[in-house]
Amino acid sequence: MEARIFRPAKTAMQSGLANTRKWVVEFEPETPATVEPLMGWIARADTNGQVRLRFDSLDEAIAFARRHGLDYEIEQPRARVPRPKSYADNFRYGRIEE
Repeated sequence: MEARIFRPAKTAMQSGLANTRKWVVEFEPETPATVEPLMGWIARADTNGQVRLRFDSLDEAIAFARRHGLDYEIEQPRARVPRPKSYADNFRYGRIEE
């Protein structure tokens, strides 16, 4: 069984860093998704795709994967680039109006 270890990015609806500090272990699907003929929903035979485990550190997540004999891949988080913004720039002289 394969697992993916990563830190989730913040969603577009967040301005803060909530739910982005913990490491997540997600299992890769073992079977392809199938379309249920009656309703058209997408279904999977394995339930591991619904499992998301959260850990405080990367070392804890790796230890869990090794303890359970999982092949894992680590995705390092991208570095945030803070862009300084100023409210006064909205009223700056020479600002291009569109």
